[in-house]
Amino acid sequence: MKRVLVTGATGFIGRHSLAVLLAAGYEVHAATIEPPLVESSGVFWHHANLLDAQQVPDLLAAVRPSHLLHFAWYATPGQYWIAPENLQWVQASLALLQAFAQAGGQRVVMAGTCAEYDWDYGFCSEAITPLAPRTLYGVCKHALQMILTNFTRDNHINSAWGRIFFLYGPHERPERLVPTVIRSLLRNEPALCSHGNQVRDYLHVQDAASAFVSLLDSPVTGPVNIASGQAIRLKDMMYAIAAKTDQTKLVRLGAIPTPSDEPPFLVADVRRLHDEVGWQPHFDLTTGIDQTIDWWRHQLVG
Repeated sequence: MKRVLVTGATGFIGRHSLAVLLAAGYEVHAATIEPPLVESSGVFWHHANLLDAQQVPDLLAAVRPSHLLHFAWYATPGQYWIAPENLQWVQASLALLQAFAQAGGQRVVMAGTCAEYDWDYGFCSEAITPLAPRTLYGVCKHALQMILTNFTRDNHINSAWGRIFFLYGPHERPERLVPTVIRSLLRNEPALCSHGNQVRDYLHVQDAASAFVSLLDSPVTGPVNIASGQAIRLKDMMYAIAAKTDQTKLVRLGAIPTPSDEPPFLVADVRRLHDEVGWQPHFDLTTGIDQTIDWWRHQLVG
């Protein structure tokens, strides 16, 4: 029996990974400091604060997972880029990794970020694009990836690192871009946006969760981009949302200033994800936006 411990299991990606893991035949154990999710029947929940170093060895000794899927991190919108909590999560992740090794773990996948790359290059390839993070968040994630690679090699543990690009979908924090636009338009309010010429790579969160489970279930090692590989201008995505809500007149491009250091183009090379991991997305942008709008509509009505 493959037994996996999922951290950040009530978070944006983690919550969507649970059913996928169960369907893939894992015995799923989830660590959380929040109330467990009622919809995830079959999951073994463990109340644990991963920032408490004394709790981590006890958790891993109790679960003794063969696999570890580590999502937990500080992710408050607008704050996580420079937050000192990033340093705490590096320490917590290292303690988790050591406890996993001591408990006899075999395969670990951790969540990284596109912020590890040098954004001046725009097109981000695991094998080619330089790594030059500009924020504390990106630096901490990249440092953890390097430690993970060396520690697991020296301790005969199989590991991979999923670099997340831009996500959207159900349960996203309402302060983030896509939910802000959807919620505004559903309320018949103006959707205030930047100029929208930035090109990004968006992936539905359920596809991201599925990609992480496929990566965990594969023998692939090292960094793998978790993304769609499809380029879209932000304003095109905003107008796609507006068209589906019949509110195109409420989109206000240029209402929010764009930071001077905002990269104009960030898109992932997804050949490792597709060719080596063997994963393909379920959602295209049309079906993904439809589903996301429906979910937010239900939240606003409910």
